Amino acid sequence: MNIMDFNVKKLAADAGTFLSRAVQFTEEKLGQAEKTELDAHLENLLSKAECTKIWTEKIMKQTEVLLQPNPNARIEEFVYEKLDRKAPSRINNPELLGQYMIDAGTEFGPGTAYGNALIKCGETQKRIGTADRELIHTSALNFLTPLRNFIEGDYKTIAKERKLLQNKRLDLDAAKTRLKKAKAAETRASQLNSARLEGDNIMVNFSYMLNLLHVKWLKIWAEEVTKSEQELRITQSEFDRQAEITRLLLEGISSTHAHHLRCLNDFVEAQMTYYAQCYQYMLDLQKQLGSFPSNYHSNNNQTSVAPIPSASSNVIGSSALTSTSSLVITSPSNLTDLKECSGSRKARVLYDYDAANSTELSLLADEVITVFSVVGMDSDWLMGERGNQKGRVPITYLELLN
Repeated sequence: MNIMDFNVKKLAADAGTFLSRAVQFTEEKLGQAEKTELDAHLENLLSKAECTKIWTEKIMKQTEVLLQPNPNARIEEFVYEKLDRKAPSRINNPELLGQYMIDAGTEFGPGTAYGNALIKCGETQKRIGTADRELIHTSALNFLTPLRNFIEGDYKTIAKERKLLQNKRLDLDAAKTRLKKAKAAETRASQLNSARLEGDNIMVNFSYMLNLLHVKWLKIWAEEVTKSEQELRITQSEFDRQAEITRLLLEGISSTHAHHLRCLNDFVEAQMTYYAQCYQYMLDLQKQLGSFPSNYHSNNNQTSVAPIPSASSNVIGSSALTSTSSLVITSPSNLTDLKECSGSRKARVLYDYDAANSTELSLLADEVITVFSVVGMDSDWLMGERGNQKGRVPITYLELLN
């Protein structure tokens, strides 16, 4: 019974506090009550925290879209995460494309040029798919997780303390309003008592009764003023304490920014590693495809524009876009001439080429080098010479000069 009685009293007190806050909030909105303003430093911290929360959510959501464009897959991963279960592994797009290419190449025949090229492309696409998985895993661990921890952890704590500060401010302003009303009522009671004293000589008994009641009334209002002043001191102390707690939490936003900066660096490094791997895979693939001369010719036996070998090649200018003559590679007869010539010949480099090892020579587009054949060398390569530098160069990157 005592516990129930206590719960009822607590419920009544909470209801009274809630009603008091609601009245104060409504009067503030209507301009009928004064509002305690927070200091400028605290307001700036609150604004900074809110801005951080908004942009962190946007960056986090867009990063998830970047890493996983499929919305259904994102929803599935979200559900498994909330259920604290590991999402089933599924094949990604590069891996699926790679598998189709390998299957097609096997069907056409690994011994044919097209079938062999499809298999090599499929293997490269699978490696790119593996690199894509590693990028998603690393980015989720080092970038998305810290951002999500801030939104779901640190900022929720800040929002909770901020709401508590708002309630303490409403309590403080309600106490100020009650004290102001108590003092005004006390003043009116004193004035009324003075006015009643003038009628003492008319009805002594009646006046005595009125004075007795009014003394009690004044005593009540004096007690109400004292109570309101005490309540004001308590609410002011609680408000100041909560403001300090909120300020300390908000000042941690600077540390959050520093932590997110480190996470951003990790994300950039993960992307850099991913794109570097993809570039190297495609560069190796293009070197392998260079051994198939038919890939560089159209069906009508006319020369065609050759693919740019590397991401570091020079950007094609406007003149190159309007005329493909500068990109026409060596014809088959010239390739034969280069291999069959016993002496050295001059050749123009068609594309940039990065040497894979110390036996090869790096090339720059449009430079002229000396080339010659060496007995026993692979049919797709010549020995190139530039000054005192010498090394193997791929035939498909050269154009013989007369």
